[in-house]
Amino acid sequence: MKKKVLALYLPQFHVIPENDKWWGKGFTEWKNVKGAKPLFAGHNQPRVPLNNNYYNLLDPKVMEWQTKIAKENNIYGFCVYHYWFHGKLLLEKPMEQYLDNENIDFPFCFCWANEHWTNAWVSGENKIIIEQNFDDKEDWINHFNYLLPFFKDDRYIKEDNQPVFVIYYPSIIGPLSEMLDCWNQLAKDNGFKGIKFVYQHYLFHLEDNPKKALFDYGIEFEPNLSMNEIQTKTAASFERFRAKVSNFLQTKLHVYVKMPKRKPTIFDYDEIWQHILNRKPVTKNLIPGAFVDWDNTPRRGVRGSLTKGGNPQKFKKYFSELVKKSDREYATDYIILFAWNEWAEGGYIEPDSKYKYEYLHAIKEVIDAED
Repeated sequence: MKKKVLALYLPQFHVIPENDKWWGKGFTEWKNVKGAKPLFAGHNQPRVPLNNNYYNLLDPKVMEWQTKIAKENNIYGFCVYHYWFHGKLLLEKPMEQYLDNENIDFPFCFCWANEHWTNAWVSGENKIIIEQNFDDKEDWINHFNYLLPFFKDDRYIKEDNQPVFVIYYPSIIGPLSEMLDCWNQLAKDNGFKGIKFVYQHYLFHLEDNPKKALFDYGIEFEPNLSMNEIQTKTAASFERFRAKVSNFLQTKLHVYVKMPKRKPTIFDYDEIWQHILNRKPVTKNLIPGAFVDWDNTPRRGVRGSLTKGGNPQKFKKYFSELVKKSDREYATDYIILFAWNEWAEGGYIEPDSKYKYEYLHAIKEVIDAED
């Protein structure tokens, strides 16, 4: 059976009042993308969409175009980030329009981005702007009722009459078991067999947490999972050493030396992919992860990280190997792709001015070769 490539999808490409207030009038993700600066010779920034297509997701034609080219290139569906904060929705309009748009015939599911909304991407202080609250059972019911029209839609991805629903970071939900039980019962009350729950965050994946048993699937979220495992041994150790040297000189010797300017953490594209391909899944219910590229310096500047050495030819080779590996070692047909349109993190498969449609065509060719 052909692999089902689910591309993570970011809806932050339209103006909302909250972003106007927090980041300046007219803010969308494109502001980060356009404002990116190359931080060293050969750094591929700023990234530019093909034909300067800085789209607005409130234009229904945009998602019609996106789903058309996704389908043509063997992307099975979108896994769309969903933002719910104790009854407050953010960035919800594109998918509400999607639901009402009969011109779109393309599968989707939601990933609840359930973390607090913070300013971590613009500073190191990690100030909470909108706080999550998971303790209100009435809010669980309200949240489910908001999702229900999407779950009932024929395009919503289901398995065995169970909508697939991803929770980004389950660790921070105290009453997790009770919440999932509540939602499963509500789903049954509305004609489903329950909900297929999936977790995403790499830290939850790495935890020895009995709550993993509550989930039908877990995602090997790449490249974050592999970067974390590699960084533990390499890049992070330099930053710790740098901080220790500075602290020792200042507190013990009272010597104030200007340390070298901080630089972004750079990972080798090939090393990350080899890490992915060499990893053995710890359980059979894991969904393997793939990534196109990574560079979050448009958001974080020198505090960010990136990969070097990637191109469409390498991606095609590694993605093909992952498809074969998933046939051998995983029980699911899904592969999670980072990402469809994470432009400010370098994770996008939409066409850009440098590579045009080459990454998308790589997916198409690999999946076609499964026949």
